[in-house]
Amino acid sequence: MRQEEIQRFLERFFTANGCDITGKSPGHLTVQLTADVDKQIMNRPFYWHWLEKTGGVPNPMKITLITNEEAAPADIDGEFIHFGSPRLFQIFQAVKKNGKFIRLYEKISSAGGHIPLEPWLGLNVTISYQSDLKKDKLLSLGLHLISGQLTENFQERMEARALSSHISDYCYTVSPLIKPESGIKRLERYIEQAARAEPLDWAEASLKRWNNDLFLLNQFYEETEEKPEEYEIEKKALQALYEPKIEIKIENGGLFYLQKKISG
Repeated sequence: MRQEEIQRFLERFFTANGCDITGKSPGHLTVQLTADVDKQIMNRPFYWHWLEKTGGVPNPMKITLITNEEAAPADIDGEFIHFGSPRLFQIFQAVKKNGKFIRLYEKISSAGGHIPLEPWLGLNVTISYQSDLKKDKLLSLGLHLISGQLTENFQERMEARALSSHISDYCYTVSPLIKPESGIKRLERYIEQAARAEPLDWAEASLKRWNNDLFLLNQFYEETEEKPEEYEIEKKALQALYEPKIEIKIENGGLFYLQKKISG
């Protein structure tokens, strides 16, 4: 993960979680945290425990994260963050905890006219083809909850748009004609078809390796009239190792309210 990618990721993370970015350059971000984000990434459990006990007014921290020391202003004082740093790991954990399902709105600047935002259901999915080897296929799908249009590479398309956890002024959301529960079922059918469409050469190769090892196992016990318990254990171990299987895992998803329909 390159430093510029880390900066883009941090901007999306803080914006999506309602934090104000009060200053930035190509090499740094200064961010006013919300209470929730402070609790998750700043290691202040005693402060927040004391605050809850006393009923005090929360005072979330403002932090500066430096992603490129050469590109950041010389007078900026902050924490250098890079792939592998503890702070970035905490943010990854926060994303994993909170990012299973999100609701985001496209940022819109309006002169006063009311602007409709249409609902999309997005899912990021991993299809794993497993035997003694493993191959993953990633799908990012979006379903327009009014027309039923389905599009791939949805995550990439969303990264090209400015999104926020808060709806912009003068915008309103359009009620979906397709309920999210029905939308998930539509996407599940599409995902299942995509999983089945993969060529079966990986499974055939796995079965061939399984049969070869099973042949060797049977040869080893060929002269044994009554197969011992070890034979059955090893036979089951070969099955567990080589038997082809497909696993589908929904990594995360969300509702996205967008101004314009996605083409393609």
